[in-house]
Parts: sequence; structure tokens; C-alpha cells
Amino acid sequence: MKILFMGTPDFSVPVLKALKEAGHEIVLAVTQPDKPKGRGKTVQFSAVKTAAMELGIGVYQPRRIKDAECVAHLRTYDAELFVVAAFGQILSREILEMPKYGCINVHASLLPKYRGASPIQWAVINGEPITGVTIQQMDVGIDTGQILAKLEVPLDQEETGGSLFEKLAHAGAKLCVQTVAQIADGTVTRTKQEEALATHVGMIKKEMGRIDWHMPAVQIERLIRGLNPWPSAYTSLDGKTLKIWKAKVLAGTDGIQAGTAQPGQVVHADKHGMVVQTGDGQLSLLEVQLEGKKRMPADAFLRGYPLQAGTCF
Repeated sequence: MKILFMGTPDFSVPVLKALKEAGHEIVLAVTQPDKPKGRGKTVQFSAVKTAAMELGIGVYQPRRIKDAECVAHLRTYDAELFVVAAFGQILSREILEMPKYGCINVHASLLPKYRGASPIQWAVINGEPITGVTIQQMDVGIDTGQILAKLEVPLDQEETGGSLFEKLAHAGAKLCVQTVAQIADGTVTRTKQEEALATHVGMIKKEMGRIDWHMPAVQIERLIRGLNPWPSAYTSLDGKTLKIWKAKVLAGTDGIQAGTAQPGQVVHADKHGMVVQTGDGQLSLLEVQLEGKKRMPADAFLRGYPLQAGTCF
């Protein structure tokens, strides 16, 4: 099948590669414009652009895909199907209706749950035991199209946003190839989404990572995992940012008697690590990173930055 692919981050790359390996003709890879990154403002290619160049696929990087000249350019490729995986721009009705088989999207949740921009992180933050990927026929709404296929993916107890990202990217690639084959032979099924079950999630922002120690330990631990690797969960120590990369909720029998400890107060800190009081329960910090320093186990951090019980984050 002649496919025009749209995607930008690492999540999109396994889908692109799987379609290519399945023997489809990828006529073009559409991705977001190059962006400067870091202090030196070095121009960085998107993950999809890098992969497309390695695969010998042409690349197109429109600033606004809805512009008339962009629409006209897409039309020249006469693709039978557009496959979208985390592209980052909203498609117009004109684009959605352009190819013979329309546009399908690889979405990282079990729709209609977690429509929107950050379903992977929120699945971890909310403590979901199972999430998955959905292939949907795109329409003018945000993740509201008919469901063509779903695949469930269980979450590990120590699942992070990053590890789940990898799982769902590869699951989505496999499911997308299967669905495209069904579209081609006319066996694909289409199911309307149940609007009453729909939930929406917005963009993840850096400030979401600031830990509110009044929250229960269970919720803070999920936040830490969900925002790993970006933007990461963090707190403040002596005016510096302290990122928390890994933590463990202490069960009632494991918790340390804290007396009148307040949320955010260190109740224990020695060579075995540090324990912090929360709004409900205690959290053992296992891996941290002080501003300007390397990421390290909590015991190594304490050897160079000793803390006393009673210190407040």
C-alpha cells in the first residue's frame, strides 16, 4: 500500500520502521520542523526525520500542515492511506479525507479513555494496572474517531513513563501493521467510541513535577514514576532543586515512627537512605539528583550531602 507517514518523537519510529519492513511503500515522512536545543542552540532533527533519512524516505517539515500549499503538496503523493503516530499538529478535514482509506492514528491508550496529548504519563500517575494502544480512524475531533483495533498492555509495579513509552511504541507498531493489512483486504472492523466513557488528558508541563508533600505517599511515588524521564518530579533542598528519580512507599509495618513530623520533613537519613513524611504515609527516596550534580542512589548522595532528621524539603 502507498502510505504517507506522519510522526515526530521516538514513539513514532517503531511504527514507521514496521510499516517499511512489512513491504509498504512509504512515499513521504511528515514531521515537525527542526528545533534548536541546548545552550548552543544546535539544530536537532526529530526522531522521525533521522529514521526516515536512514531508511531512504523523503522528509517534509511543514510549520502549519493546514496551510493551502502544504495540503496541495501532500496531494501530489497520491497516497492510499495516511498513518499518524504522535505527529503534533491537528489535521484539517481536507487532509483527513484526502487518501482513499483516510487517515489512521496510533494512540497510546485504550480509547475512549485518555484522549489527548499525554496518555502514557497519566496512566502511570493514576496507577492504572492496564493500558494499551488503539488504532483509530481519524476524524475532526481529538481522538474521537472509530476504533479499528486495540491491544492491552499491563503495567509493571515499577513502570515509569519512559519504560511504558517503549512498550506502547512497539505494541503500536505491531498493531498498526496488522490493521493496515486488514484495511487492505477489507476485513477491518469499525467500532464507535462510547462518549460517556471518554476521559481527556492535557500536555505534561514542567511545573507538574513539583512535589506536594501533603499528598499521600502512594500518589507521590506514582508521580515520580510517571514523570520519569521528563520532566521529572522534584523538590527543593537548601534553595536547590532536588530531582527524585526513584522512591518506595513504606508500608505501615515498615514506616518509621515520626512523632510530630510534618509533610516534607525527613524522619530518617543514614547510610541506608532517607525517609520523608508525606500527607499520608512515608516515602523512602532511593535515587536522587541535586541541581548541578549527577543522578545517584540516595545513600551515595547522603555521603556527600549529609542530612539530619527534621530537615524539610
